[in-house]
Amino acid sequence: MKSPIIQWYPGHIAKAEKHLKNNLNKVDLIIEVRDARIPHSTSHPSLKQWINNKKHILVINRKDMISESNLKKWDHKLINEGKQPFWCNAKIGQGINEIKEAAVRTGTELNARRLSRGMLARPIRALTLGFPNVGKSALINQLMKRKIVASARRAGVTKSLHWVRLGKGLDLLDAPGILPPQLDDQKSALKLAICDDIGEAAYDVELVAIAFLNLLEEITGKNSVRAESILQKRYGIEMKIDFKNSHEWLKLCAIQHTSGDTTRMAQRFLDDFRKLLLGPISLELP
Repeated sequence: MKSPIIQWYPGHIAKAEKHLKNNLNKVDLIIEVRDARIPHSTSHPSLKQWINNKKHILVINRKDMISESNLKKWDHKLINEGKQPFWCNAKIGQGINEIKEAAVRTGTELNARRLSRGMLARPIRALTLGFPNVGKSALINQLMKRKIVASARRAGVTKSLHWVRLGKGLDLLDAPGILPPQLDDQKSALKLAICDDIGEAAYDVELVAIAFLNLLEEITGKNSVRAESILQKRYGIEMKIDFKNSHEWLKLCAIQHTSGDTTRMAQRFLDDFRKLLLGPISLELP
C-alpha cells in the first residue's frame, strides 16, 4: 500500500500569512498553540523567525488526549530545552487560568519596561499562533469566558485575522491556522491528517487510515500486541493483523460495521481516534 502524499495550502492561509507578517511588528507576545498528540509536528518551522525578540508562551492543547506518563515525558523534554509549556484542554477550560495569568504577568512586565523608558503603559498585544485546528479559537473563547470567535473541530474555520479585547490590558489577535507552503516532512503531514489538523481535501481517507493503522502498531510496540488489543476492543475483529497487508483488516471491519464501505470505515476509524474512542494515544514521543 503506497503512502499518501499530503499537501494543503488553501488561499485563505496564504492570504492570512501575508497579513500576519504585516501585523507582527504590532505584536508584543506570541501565544503558540500545539496539539498534545503531535507536539513536534505542530511546531511551525518559521516560529523562531516570527518570535524574534518577542515574548513567547507555549500552550499545548488537548492534554486529555494523551496519557499522563507521555505528558510528563514531553513536559520534561521541553523544560530541558528552556521552554515552559502550559498544558490545557481548551474544550472544557482546563488549564486556562494559568495561561491567562502568564499572559497578564508578561503584559505587566512589558509595561513596567515601557514606563522605565518614559513611555506610557498600553494594552499588550498578543497573537495566537498555530497550525489549523489545534484549538486556538477555543482557547480564546475560554480566555474570554464567552464565545467570541467561531470554533469547531475541523481545519479552516478561522479564515481572517481580527482583534479581541481580553481585558486586564491585553488584546488578542486571532489568526487562522498557518501551515508551511510546502509540507516537506511527509511523516509530519500524515500525523496532521490523522489528527484532523489539516483540511480533508489534502488526503485520501483510506490511505491515511491504513497509514494510521501501521503507525499505531509502530508506536505501541513492534509485537503489535497493544495495537491489536485496542482495535479488537473497539471493533470486535478477532484476528491477527498483518500490518504488511493492512487493507485486509480495513475490509473486514467495513464488512462488519459499514456494509462493506471501506471509505466510510476508514473515516470512522480516524474519527474514533479523534474522539478518544480508542483511548489516549500519543503519535509522537520525545
